[in-house]
Amino acid sequence: MTYVLRRAGQAVVVLVLAYALTYVLLAALPGDAVLARFGSPELGLSPEQLAEIRAAYGADRPLPVRFAESAWAFLGGDLGYSVQSGAAVSTLVAAALPPTLVLAALGLAVAVVLAVVIAVTATHGRVRWLRRAFRNLPPLFVSLPVFWIGILLIQVLSFRLGLVPVIGAGPVEALVLPVLTIAVPIAAPLAQVLMRSIDDVVRMPFVPVVRARGAGTGWLLWHDVSRNAVLPALTMAGLLFGELVGGAVVTEAVFGRAGIGQLTAQAVANRDTPVLLAVVVLSTVAYVVVNLVVDLLYPVLDARLRTGAAR
Repeated sequence: MTYVLRRAGQAVVVLVLAYALTYVLLAALPGDAVLARFGSPELGLSPEQLAEIRAAYGADRPLPVRFAESAWAFLGGDLGYSVQSGAAVSTLVAAALPPTLVLAALGLAVAVVLAVVIAVTATHGRVRWLRRAFRNLPPLFVSLPVFWIGILLIQVLSFRLGLVPVIGAGPVEALVLPVLTIAVPIAAPLAQVLMRSIDDVVRMPFVPVVRARGAGTGWLLWHDVSRNAVLPALTMAGLLFGELVGGAVVTEAVFGRAGIGQLTAQAVANRDTPVLLAVVVLSTVAYVVVNLVVDLLYPVLDARLRTGAAR
């Protein structure tokens, strides 16, 4: 129980620091969202009118006052209003979040499957050249930009082979290429960690003992080696969740999908500070929660950690 409370306390500290740092950095940018939206000469607003608009949005108040009011509103669930559209930020985020969650969840699931296939083939493949080829896949996948992967998949799978339509695709078909685009760069580091972990576990003293008892390679790999090798990969999966968020921004832009990524791109283009702040805080919350769950799973998967926590 002490371990859980300590990890939860650390997660709260990270969230507070992330919110404060994000707010200060956005406030330090030259100009503000109100001027970016209403300061265009084409609108013909006078300085007095701009001052009234800035006062209505609270942009003329001192930074500490704005920070305190914003933090208190966030705690109460009030994310403010978009300067660009005037809609409630909570409404915009609620509409954009479900498609991004579906994309991120499917991308992570496909990435885990790809990583396991690559790691198992690279470490226990029967053909030597195939093992070497699969060991070289993760460095190749890491070097590929997300937008380039998306464009390549569109060119090959859609335009060349005609397997997945881009125009007029159904709900399921429209997810195939974006999910593959976001899964490939995430699977690469996950496969690297899993391969190294498997190599380290195979060299441990208990492996020859299990083999001497008559265990086959498949049983040894899935029953004994995998349980000990999964912990570093689990940590990497939690850390890679942040890359899911960044990859979703690019992927949704490439494929024209509505979601948090598209909302973020529009907010950056329009300098919509309330939306950007809400997206950053939401991403931080998701990242911290995922890593907190990973930390809490460690004692469940490793009896040595349970013993240390009890002591």
